[in-house]
Amino acid sequence: MLTMDQIHSIRAMYFEQGKNISEIATATGRNWKTVAKYIDMNDFNQPKPSTETKPLCPKLDPFKSKIDSWLMEDKKHPRKQRHTAKRVFRRLEKECPDFNCSYRTVDTYVSAKKKELNLTRNEGFLPLQHHPGEAQADFGTAEFYENGTLRTGKYLVLSFPWSNAGFLQLNYGENTECLLEGLDSIFRFIGGVPHEIWFDNASAIVTSVIREGNSRNITEKFSRFAAHYGFKAVFMNPAEGHEKGSVEKKVGYTRSNLLVPVPQFISLKSFNRKLLEECSEDLDRPHYYKQDKISELFQDEKGSLLPLPEIPFDLSTTLYGVHTDSYGMFCLDRGKHKYSVSPKHANGVVNVRLTSSTVTVLDETEHVIVVHKRLYGDDTQPQMDWVPYLDYISRHPRSLKNTGIYEMMPERMQAFLGSCSGEDKHDALKILSELTERTGFDSALKTVDKAIQYKANDPDSLRSLYQSIYSDVPTLPPMTENDLIPKVPQIPARLSDYDELLRKRGDRHVC
Repeated sequence: MLTMDQIHSIRAMYFEQGKNISEIATATGRNWKTVAKYIDMNDFNQPKPSTETKPLCPKLDPFKSKIDSWLMEDKKHPRKQRHTAKRVFRRLEKECPDFNCSYRTVDTYVSAKKKELNLTRNEGFLPLQHHPGEAQADFGTAEFYENGTLRTGKYLVLSFPWSNAGFLQLNYGENTECLLEGLDSIFRFIGGVPHEIWFDNASAIVTSVIREGNSRNITEKFSRFAAHYGFKAVFMNPAEGHEKGSVEKKVGYTRSNLLVPVPQFISLKSFNRKLLEECSEDLDRPHYYKQDKISELFQDEKGSLLPLPEIPFDLSTTLYGVHTDSYGMFCLDRGKHKYSVSPKHANGVVNVRLTSSTVTVLDETEHVIVVHKRLYGDDTQPQMDWVPYLDYISRHPRSLKNTGIYEMMPERMQAFLGSCSGEDKHDALKILSELTERTGFDSALKTVDKAIQYKANDPDSLRSLYQSIYSDVPTLPPMTENDLIPKVPQIPARLSDYDELLRKRGDRHVC
């Protein structure tokens, strides 16, 4: 399996330098079939890790975290001052008294880890002039009202310097998912992909700038995205914004013309579709020095765009093996943002799928445990979904008001639980947990509403009301009297009357 840098190099030799497969195989030392495989590849989605894969060098497990930290630190230093496998082996012998692995084991692991960390060169080139089909990308900052709440977010601008066309997408932040979703939306709206895009050194793309050779370590996700869509990523020198002056100006222009006054909307997705339409309408104006309209120039430029890939690319990011703490929670964004899972998954491992707006927690079978709204900002924030904690609270009802979960409950559920006695509260919480597990929290809340309506505050009534609302037994209409129904005389309630009636019938066993 080649690294993404090696794949990019092979594809560049074929598509950009015009070399044939045999020449590339000779230059790279790769098999002819291997070269052909990566030239023809059109799906660069990250493969899911195989559950059957054997762990790499398990004997090194006690020392892997130490080795990984050394190799990660290497990214900050010149290439000639980085760890070799032999140097790692000697340091382990010297610094770890219980180290007893062979050099071959260390060499195997270090080689695989270096490939995983992309510790290879990845140079970018700065063209001297712009051509049709080239684009520049950058983020700007803007405020907006979503459902009446004022937020400060980011917007992605993609500018085409040759025609001066520009498009933008608004989002909550500037992470990898925001970038990829924004680019994908613009590509699909214009019906093609630029063959080259200029970027700055944003952390959503670049993990580090290597001083030697001015190269960059690129995130795995972005590298796959670029290969999948077929464009070449060009990176500017740090703190040299003038190198992509077209998009720098377009960031200010789009803010002034499309984001003033401060936009207000209910759905960000719908608003972004509207923004793309407004960008298209804005092209109907003269180019700043060419005589043609921007819309006409961009229509010509579309002929230089790459076609959209036939296979969709998974724009989300999945984090495998995320550890939860003793409260069943985990942290993202360097510990700034904390998300709940459930007590059942405390001190465990879950998988997390990230989009620009959601954080979906999955168990090992890919079953969704809980979906959170993604948090943004520099402040430390928790995101708590208390519903999965109902079962735990039902076993510890006295802790309800001390957990912080009580305040998150709807007021009517607080009122219902407040009216229950101690033992009834335990049973009521357990029933609510069962109902939520069975048909969702809304059904449990609707049952509570009925209980409040009938002034019932015991667990049995709660369960009966649920059955009456959600059972499949149809409710029959009241029976109306008619001539076919016989008239039954009213029988006296005195026992002596029953005895007399039985004697008349000749029953000899009457006492």
